[in-house]
Amino acid sequence: MTPQRILVTGATGYIGGRLAPRLLEAGHDVRVVVRDADRLRDVPWFDDVDVVEGDLTEADVAARAVDGVDVVYYLVHSMGGRGDFEKLEETIARNIARAAADAGVHRIVYLSGLHPESDRLSRHLGSREAVGRILLESGVPTIVFQAGVVIGSGSTSFEMIRHLTEVLPYMPAPKWVRNRIQPIAIRDVLHYLVAAATAPGELNRTFDIGGPDVFRYGQLMNGYALEAGLRQRPIAALPVLTPWLASQWVNLVTPIPRRLAVPIIESLQFDCVVGEHDIDAVIPPPEGGLTGYRRSVRLALERERTGAVETSWRNTAVSGAPSDPLPSDPDWTGHTVYVDERERASQASVGELWRVIEGVGGENGWYSFPLAWALRGWIDKLVGGVGLRRGRRDPSALRPGDAVDFWRVEEIERGSFLRLRAEMRVPGRAWLEMSAESDGTRSLYRQRAVFFPRGLAGRLYWWAIVPFHGIIFAGMAERITTEAAATHAVSEGNGTVTELIG
Repeated sequence: MTPQRILVTGATGYIGGRLAPRLLEAGHDVRVVVRDADRLRDVPWFDDVDVVEGDLTEADVAARAVDGVDVVYYLVHSMGGRGDFEKLEETIARNIARAAADAGVHRIVYLSGLHPESDRLSRHLGSREAVGRILLESGVPTIVFQAGVVIGSGSTSFEMIRHLTEVLPYMPAPKWVRNRIQPIAIRDVLHYLVAAATAPGELNRTFDIGGPDVFRYGQLMNGYALEAGLRQRPIAALPVLTPWLASQWVNLVTPIPRRLAVPIIESLQFDCVVGEHDIDAVIPPPEGGLTGYRRSVRLALERERTGAVETSWRNTAVSGAPSDPLPSDPDWTGHTVYVDERERASQASVGELWRVIEGVGGENGWYSFPLAWALRGWIDKLVGGVGLRRGRRDPSALRPGDAVDFWRVEEIERGSFLRLRAEMRVPGRAWLEMSAESDGTRSLYRQRAVFFPRGLAGRLYWWAIVPFHGIIFAGMAERITTEAAATHAVSEGNGTVTELIG
């Protein structure tokens, strides 16, 4: 195999974040293009790739990214996009197609979705099909993989199946639960993607890819139940549940926000089954064969139990959520800004205090007034936000770009400083900062909430919640330092016992 110079777009996404390190393992030179390089700063393979920073909606960024590469992986999707996301996806696809042709790229590889031959495709599936057509007509040999439901730790489809099955003992479901589905394990998707870099021939066509099993969607849920040690769920298919109503239902009973549930549910309106197996003549199946559905569920559950989730749907960018970083304090001049600051000393070491800070959210919660946090999460879900149940990718470690419930890590200086940017529905922009520093013999915890209101609604929102700040923010600061102190006390006690035994 001749090593290739490869560009991976969408490297901060679910598929791209897993593909890049596997291309490196295969001996290729890898370049990634991202809007914010800090989102990759803490991934293990960051120092092994060339990073181009920029927005692919700009033609010059696309040209700079593809310059000198042999293969381009196109993994950009606006899955939860709103408004004219089709135009956005078309613009990026045309920029890449034109730049690749001008640069003499040898191959483009695009991961699309299985879909029937129909003029009634949903907007999201229609957009994916249009992107594939643009790339195939670029003049650059292009492989378009069309995959169905992807099953893997952290995938949106897996999490939707998992939570629907675990939450509901009885499943009222739309009639599409009777549609046939051919899922594919994430490891098999990656097998095909990696092999595509060196596949022989001047290929310019689509290939359907899927796992060895074909089920009805309801059977996928009960297959999950068996692997998770749950009783199988009775399922009633209801013709009255439209895709829109079904997405509201999924939004409320699972962590999957409505904007991500809609494209998934729309894609399930048709049978989603491989129509041809031509890929076998180009890329052989992985050694040992393709992964069956039950085994892919088993592997996903094991990775989640051991905290070995590489990438997750949770870290998908939130459409419409603020993405600009917190301005520096001097830039606040002339703006209305509300700030709540807290400070507490702790007997714990800086390291012990930091471990509590880095572990906030998810299963650990927010250390104050859990009912209020839960209520705010439910309100966010009701208005189409991500809510608190989105959780976090890893229970103890964070990196830039990680989602933490309805926050996102904007900046982290491991061991000392964490800044979270709010992604809940709120009339303005909000941040929460937490830091740990030495105060002589003790550690010092600092906490700051910053809110830039938008119009009158933003100002009214802030003053409406001010009475709760004394409970929520003060309680949070107090309990975080208390938790760190308790850890310190246990550590000190263990040390004393060890000394006595010695």
